Amino acid sequence: MAVPLLETKLTVPRQRRSLVARPRLGERLDRGTESALTLVSAPAGFGKTTVLAEWLAADAAAGRSVAWLSLDPRDNDPVSYWTYLIAALGRAAPGVGATALSLLKPPMPPIETILSLLLNDLQASTGEVVLVLDDYHVIHSRDVQDGMVFLIQNLPPQTHVVIAGRTDPALPLARLRGRGALVEIRAADLRFTPLEAAEYLNGVMGLALTATDIEALGWRTEGWIAALQLAALSLQGREDAAAFIAGFTGDDRYVVDYLAEEVLRGLPGDERDFLLQTSILERLGGPLCDAVTGHLGGRATLDRLERGNLFLAPLDAQRSWYRYHQLFADVLRARLIDEHPAEVPELHRRASTWYEQNGEPAEAIHHALAAEDFQRAAELVERAVQAMRRSRSEASLLGWLRLLPAELFRARPVLSVGFAGALLAAGETAGVEERLRDAERWLDPTTGGRTGTRTPAAGMVVVDEEEFHRLPATIGLYRAALALARGDSKGAARQASQALDASPLEDHLGRAAASGLLGLAAWTSGDLESGIRGYDTCVAGLRRAGHIADTFGCAIALADLRLAQGRLNEAMRTCRQAVERAAGPDGTLLRGTADMHVAMSGIHLERNSLPAATAELLRSQELGEHLGLPQNPYRWRVAMAGIRQAEGDLDGALGLLDEADRLYVSDFFPPVRPIPALRARVLAAQGLLGEAFGWAREHGISLDDEPSYLHEFEHITLARLLLARHGADGAPGALDDSTRLLERLLHAADEGQRAGSIIEILVLRSLAQRAHGDIPAALASLQRALALSEPQGYVRIFANEGAPMAALLGTAAQHGISPAYARRLRAAAGADTTPAQTGLIEPLSGRELDVLRLLATDLDGPGIARELLVSLNTVRSHTSHIYAKLGVTNRRAALRRAKDLDLLSRNG
Repeated sequence: MAVPLLETKLTVPRQRRSLVARPRLGERLDRGTESALTLVSAPAGFGKTTVLAEWLAADAAAGRSVAWLSLDPRDNDPVSYWTYLIAALGRAAPGVGATALSLLKPPMPPIETILSLLLNDLQASTGEVVLVLDDYHVIHSRDVQDGMVFLIQNLPPQTHVVIAGRTDPALPLARLRGRGALVEIRAADLRFTPLEAAEYLNGVMGLALTATDIEALGWRTEGWIAALQLAALSLQGREDAAAFIAGFTGDDRYVVDYLAEEVLRGLPGDERDFLLQTSILERLGGPLCDAVTGHLGGRATLDRLERGNLFLAPLDAQRSWYRYHQLFADVLRARLIDEHPAEVPELHRRASTWYEQNGEPAEAIHHALAAEDFQRAAELVERAVQAMRRSRSEASLLGWLRLLPAELFRARPVLSVGFAGALLAAGETAGVEERLRDAERWLDPTTGGRTGTRTPAAGMVVVDEEEFHRLPATIGLYRAALALARGDSKGAARQASQALDASPLEDHLGRAAASGLLGLAAWTSGDLESGIRGYDTCVAGLRRAGHIADTFGCAIALADLRLAQGRLNEAMRTCRQAVERAAGPDGTLLRGTADMHVAMSGIHLERNSLPAATAELLRSQELGEHLGLPQNPYRWRVAMAGIRQAEGDLDGALGLLDEADRLYVSDFFPPVRPIPALRARVLAAQGLLGEAFGWAREHGISLDDEPSYLHEFEHITLARLLLARHGADGAPGALDDSTRLLERLLHAADEGQRAGSIIEILVLRSLAQRAHGDIPAALASLQRALALSEPQGYVRIFANEGAPMAALLGTAAQHGISPAYARRLRAAAGADTTPAQTGLIEPLSGRELDVLRLLATDLDGPGIARELLVSLNTVRSHTSHIYAKLGVTNRRAALRRAKDLDLLSRNG
């Protein structure tokens, strides 16, 4: 029978009988439900779990739904942690978290995306929910802690979190305390008062101690509940209570050891042996205990121990599973190691065998490692590798692998390669090549990389035969990924080619992966056409393998590659074809659909169709981030930032880019358009050149760099900043520097046939040549840019340059250079520079005109912000810019000046 792990972790521990009524703590916990977080923090043995369980039992009539999760060290794996937490909430409030839970599998989006869906479900639920996280002190994963911060800070008012543990969690407690969002219960609150100690010792345990004895015992234990419980058990049947109480002194650890020994001494020998032998288990069930002790009757013994109140807590309603009080279990394990050290490994081996036979590989591995039976552990881990990868539990897998002796991997090629893959999944490169070499030395080079007839050699240990036959291809794939991580795109391409050669023709998935890595390596090096061929082949292989959902990641890459080639039409076709195939066999939309709408939004924006661009983003948002790939949250914000910038809302664009930077996930895509560079461009548009150049210094972008595709966008950004500096202060050096940089960039982009970059470089070069006074050269550059752009419908790349570009486009039209297209672009570039604004030193943007018109109404600042759906700070920033451009210092003067310039009319 399988161990009901989910049942035991998500069930509120049941108490056989209450220790003593303590309404003061119940009242404190009730107050905690008015805040986001209640923290119950105290050392072991202070009754944290008991207090919470009794409070929830007494509070059942209050109508609150309870989600309980008992944590253990294995929950530091983020996938495990969030799976159990969301499952607990789903039990408490049916329907909550179903979509979020479905996303905890590859490809997994950022945890904020998953938690946002969970929070939306909680917000929509009608009842009050209390989430209790017990033994939280075992959690040290930074990823888990960061997710908890996000969850707690965004909880709806009807949901409360209670954290119980031995130490304070790594959460922003001071900030929560300052906001009144934290209620704390600590050791001082949990200690028994003298009255409570008397009620427990005499009322519950029936000891009939004198007031002096109770006072002495309370003083010795300082109200520490575990010590009082142990003392009470030891005192039962004694006539020399006063002498016994006076007989122990010392610190907490000594007290517990002493009292536990007193309890154990009074038990029959078979029960004492049972306790010691089963102390290695975190959960106790009858059949499991029988397997570990080697004797039948485990279920009856557990029932008897529970009746004797021996620190045994049931974990389910049927009382099939129990656990020892942690402090008591610590003492039992210490006694076991002290008295029977030679038995401990065998006890763990028995537990491992039982768990393996009952379908719990993780527990089987845990006990095999505890037994230091590393051969057995290695076999179990090798069998589990593929399942752990599929469930994205690489963190747990890596934890097991690190505990195995290094020499063991040398004879186990499949396990060694599994270790390499786990390291790469964790973003680690150290040790990967060593593990791959350990595996590779067992492979026969005479087979040419094919594995169809290979059998394990003498001395080699292989458990997963199927994976063994795929080793040459897998090794090549991992070496390709390692090369990419190190910035070696040529090495990545070479290794991916070898992996492709080593993959059997019928291994469609393996060959698709190798082709995708070839495409990725080519893209990273700037060879866009080879990148497209690689991804096209990958898509075809994925379709043959039936992995249709995985093709969406390839579609995003292909769209990005087409955009880099300046082929907006083909990029749009790629996205639309993907959307047409978005429905799965059952009619549900596949993950990645939302990303296609984000990509199409960017193309609409470049073509200056802001309503269509916005509609695509709203459609993506309507579908939800759960239908997006890991990059979706940051890409959506980058796309919306572009729309905001086109509308003249530069503060709004910056805010969105800051959010995007926080959510950035590369997913192995080359960072060819870094968010910090996009941010620097917006800063330059705001006139904040000092901050913009700070970006270049921080990221080491300089004029002396050799042009490369990976940094091409950043160097084009630097050229923009230099042009802006010349426009701001007329510095001739900045103009010359920008011109030289643009020439070098143009040569490199031409060689790589990257028309997307070529168009932007030519646009900037034409403006630099105009600033030099060389109008014929400027028109020649612009003519080439127009010839590349017109068939694809580019607009914003010209329009964003404003008045200088509008003037140059007008001259181009007069000279017969793409006259119709040039005039259309001139209208877009000068759309905000209407005749009414010709009296201004600098024209008002479209969004500034919107604010100005609302300044003429009775709306105050917050009202204007609500009307425009922007923040109050954004309105204030726009107002400041308006005053500066109009040359005024207040609202009345601004409206008077606007009236003189006829700026308040709709076409003003």
